[in-house]
Amino acid sequence: MRLAERMDHIGTETAFEAAAKARALVAAGRDIVGLHIGEPDFDTPPNIVEAARRALADGHTHYAPAAGVPAFREAIAADFGRRRGVEVSPDHVVVTPGAKPIMAFAMMALVGSGDEVIVPDPGFPIYESMVRFMGATPVPISLRERNDFRLDLDELRALVSPRTRVLVLNSPHNPSGAVLTKTDIEGIASIAMANDLVVLADEIYSRILYEGEHHSILAVEGMAERTIVLDGLSKTYAMTGWRLGWGILPPPLVPPFERLLVNTVSCTATYAQIAGAEALEGPQDAVDAMVAEFRARRTLIIDGLNALPGVTAPMPAGAFYAFPDVSGTGMDGSTLADRLLEEAGVCVLAGTAFGGIATDRLRVSYANSAANLRLALERMATFLAAAADR
Repeated sequence: MRLAERMDHIGTETAFEAAAKARALVAAGRDIVGLHIGEPDFDTPPNIVEAARRALADGHTHYAPAAGVPAFREAIAADFGRRRGVEVSPDHVVVTPGAKPIMAFAMMALVGSGDEVIVPDPGFPIYESMVRFMGATPVPISLRERNDFRLDLDELRALVSPRTRVLVLNSPHNPSGAVLTKTDIEGIASIAMANDLVVLADEIYSRILYEGEHHSILAVEGMAERTIVLDGLSKTYAMTGWRLGWGILPPPLVPPFERLLVNTVSCTATYAQIAGAEALEGPQDAVDAMVAEFRARRTLIIDGLNALPGVTAPMPAGAFYAFPDVSGTGMDGSTLADRLLEEAGVCVLAGTAFGGIATDRLRVSYANSAANLRLALERMATFLAAAADR
């Protein structure tokens, strides 16, 4: 089969590749502790499941408007206003099956051959993949531990060129757990406005925060006309399989996004959107309990990683990932990740799954039970001790 040339430029998400390898080993009889996937290990809260059941029973099984069920769009706008302090019109909200379509549609609508998009390195790999797929050029901006994995504003200014169209932000950040400060956000906004850039702000982890406060760039005066906020229910409400995401868009982008929806998926599942409204408007105690558990696991995994020989792990401020430097083990991140899976039965991701700069790092998801985290740390300690003796 001869594929279109554009397929040479689309990447993948390494977490799913690692999951496939881990499943194959499990099928062969191996016991694998999975610390690779960015998926909460909690069940979707019962009130949300019940809302979906009622919606199905009530016949909400037909097409929805392309941009989303009005009640869900209203709930999204109201929730954003409560939590970010920014009034948003429901008409500026577009609902998608998961949040990834917002990345894809933003690049489809805004960039093409010869254009440039600044993307975080390390960063979620689909940003760069979508840029390349559209024929544009991703320009990585390095996020370094000495700056707490936050953007360096001077470096950002230096990377902007006449061809730059879009800047991608992610805070809290995957894979490092870093959180941009208000000063960071204001500086980035100033650069975006001075250079006529559109900002794609991935805020999917905004509720999973342990330190400080989440600051949305949409709240900065003048940014509403040039900011796309990407968000969804997957992480906050343990709803990865429900595929409920959305974008908050500048008004001129709403019709193009609606056309892209009509041409690709028609709409997002109606009954799921009704359940999504319940998620945002109903009790939030399950979210609070999940974040509290993640906080406890964060301490467990960071303390445990720092006790391993040759490993140093900074404390993440948000999300549910550790991003340790493993250079002291004598192995790079890719080699260590492969050997931990094959020899220790622990599945983690190499830092290079998220860009080119993090060659000596691993991403370790602590979206797993405390018991499994302890087991993984024990296996890693045993493996590293044996490796040092060879």
